[in-house]
Amino acid sequence: MGMVPKIMTAAVVGLDAQLVEVEADISNGLPYSIIVGLPDTAVQESRERVKSALRNCGLAYPYSRVSVNLAPADVPKVGTHYDLPIALAVLLASGQVNFATAKSMFAGELSLDGRLRPAGGVLAMAMRARESGFRELYVPQANAAEAALIGGLKVYGVGDLEELLKHLRGLAILPEASNRVKNSLQTKAVEVDLEDIAGQEMAKRALEVASAGNHNLILKGPPGSGKTMLARAMAGILPRLTAEEQLELTKIYSVAGKLAANFIGSRPVRSPHHTSSRVALIGGGGVPRPGEITLAHRGVLFLDECAEFPRAVLEALRQPLEDGVVAITRSRETLSFPAKFLLIAALNRCPCGYYGDPDKACTCAMGQVMGYQKKFSGPLLDRIDLHVEVPRLPYEKLAAAGRAEPSAVVRQRVEAARLIQRKRFGSVKTNSEMSPRQVRQFCRLSGEGHELLKTAARRYLLSGRGVARVLKTARTIADLAGDKEIATKHLAEALQYRIRIE
Repeated sequence: MGMVPKIMTAAVVGLDAQLVEVEADISNGLPYSIIVGLPDTAVQESRERVKSALRNCGLAYPYSRVSVNLAPADVPKVGTHYDLPIALAVLLASGQVNFATAKSMFAGELSLDGRLRPAGGVLAMAMRARESGFRELYVPQANAAEAALIGGLKVYGVGDLEELLKHLRGLAILPEASNRVKNSLQTKAVEVDLEDIAGQEMAKRALEVASAGNHNLILKGPPGSGKTMLARAMAGILPRLTAEEQLELTKIYSVAGKLAANFIGSRPVRSPHHTSSRVALIGGGGVPRPGEITLAHRGVLFLDECAEFPRAVLEALRQPLEDGVVAITRSRETLSFPAKFLLIAALNRCPCGYYGDPDKACTCAMGQVMGYQKKFSGPLLDRIDLHVEVPRLPYEKLAAAGRAEPSAVVRQRVEAARLIQRKRFGSVKTNSEMSPRQVRQFCRLSGEGHELLKTAARRYLLSGRGVARVLKTARTIADLAGDKEIATKHLAEALQYRIRIE
């Protein structure tokens, strides 16, 4: 029985990678190549890329029957990173090269002249390689720093097939890749600073509370009142990412093929257009991919003019807002994507924006107004902790406004509150993620506080979820003040955010 050469690579399934063996066999017969093992169209096309790459590197593609198997055969193989392992398996099977492959993993797309192009999901592959005991990982040069984020693994960035073969034969040595920016601080320039926004002190305070405890926020007001500017200023007060969060986000963006740099150094702020489909927002597709809510993980999802989104798209947010994860089910499997994002929604009162405005008359029919306001259902509104009115300010107030507090100062308070939460929960968990048991443990009220909450719950018909979210918000307000106990003033502030629209 002849030995069939095997090259190891990985298939990206959801946000994780699964080991794949690439086997090649050359037999007598008419020249023909076949790839089996549930390959998609991009993998099938690798036959032509591999043929041209080998020929242009001075090597020969076998003039006989070539069979390539990607095992396990029941896992769908998607992407172009199988080019390199397929080429190496064919070279080994044809006897043109000989090298040890037991502790090495390979991934990369081949161009027709043998150069390696970057591939998606390399970080997930590197994690799987380390967990499976591999010592070396060979990836395209453009992906090397990304893969090097994972310690305990030798990562080599490969420019083209020729230099890789020289390295494997011992004729030349590739330098080992490194990445020293893993724990770098957030340095992204802030688009809008809070000090640039005149007035709207209550809305600014709501942004601070939302950022400190990761609470969902809705901004409601007439056109031009500053809702969009306030939402954009959120990026400047979000706490810096921990090393664990950086790695988690980098993995998500790597799998999604949206990793512009070698790592994610700042919290994402995603702002999809209101014409976005449900799949684009939630995730999915024939081959499930992360949607906007997963790309906003540990960051902000800003829905500007959210009433313009289709109702079905908005309602799809209900389960992710509650669970912090979205499950995509297909006939073969169910994949879970993390979705612990902070939702900021901005909306007008009606299509023209002036319904209920004391100074400007609304031009909409009552049916239009009712249809516009029904885009947000009661259950969805119940999952939003902070409801804030953003009024239009008269010119006199805008002109008289003094210098406001800068975002950098607010961020210091936010980070101090997040540190308190990290010590409380022993992880990156925030107050908005508390379980019912943790709410009972960490959100105890005084007798006066109980009476205030009971009165508010009866008067404003707060649901059980609404009461729990008020307590979580009050806990965040107390953390911002550095208080161990929730005082009546903290609870009162949390209630005023909750009952303004309900």
